[in-house]
Amino acid sequence: MFGRRRKKEAGPEGASDEFETERSDESTGASDESADGARDRVKLPPAPRPDGPWDVSELHAPGEGRVDLGGMFVPGVPGMELRVEVAGESIVAATVVLKDSAIQLQAFAAPKREGIWDEVREEIAGGITKQGGIIDETEGSLGWELRAQVPVQLPDGKSGMQVVRFVGVDGPRWFLRGVISGQGAVQPRAAGLLEQIFRDTVVVRGDGPMAPRDPITLKLPDDAQMVPDVQQDQQDEQGSRFAGGIDKLQRGPEITEVR
Repeated sequence: MFGRRRKKEAGPEGASDEFETERSDESTGASDESADGARDRVKLPPAPRPDGPWDVSELHAPGEGRVDLGGMFVPGVPGMELRVEVAGESIVAATVVLKDSAIQLQAFAAPKREGIWDEVREEIAGGITKQGGIIDETEGSLGWELRAQVPVQLPDGKSGMQVVRFVGVDGPRWFLRGVISGQGAVQPRAAGLLEQIFRDTVVVRGDGPMAPRDPITLKLPDDAQMVPDVQQDQQDEQGSRFAGGIDKLQRGPEITEVR
């Protein structure tokens, strides 16, 4: 069973306006000693990001060596395929494919003074366990992440498990989530380049008003070399909106051989 690790300490003295404590069991009226061990949850501001991912305001030339997708600048490496994912009429995610591994990148609006990755991990874990999957929360090279075995239907019609890794970082008014699949998920040591792509991604939140957790929309690059898109069947699953390719997204055009 997935059990979320919660901070017990109160926020730093003098910073009460940046911290909000709420009862995770408030809606039910249960006590702190309830059967599921729920405790107070402290919402912390985003942690420093000395190694990225980056906000567009933090770099002098964010487009250098990166593909401009509007809401994100994604690093380009030789031989990679870049696929965009659509929800309705909007492009909301990008997937970088390198040989037998991939990472899907998606950015969301977030509150100004609160990180949301702790809550998002809990939502993803709850959705996957309800589907019969297995979740392990661990601290990796990108911070706290979820390593999941997700129920899927195999090409031969039988049921199986797909191994994926969910990583995330809170930034200034945005949250960047990555879903690593393929060998990079099965053997995390093989995901070094994908993890570096995640770190080097630049998020463009924009100054306009956005509701927290709304996806930051993307666009196709002007010089994209497209190949025919492959439409995937939408799965009618009930899960977290942050669950990535498992969820409500459809595959769109692909940009190949980014160098």
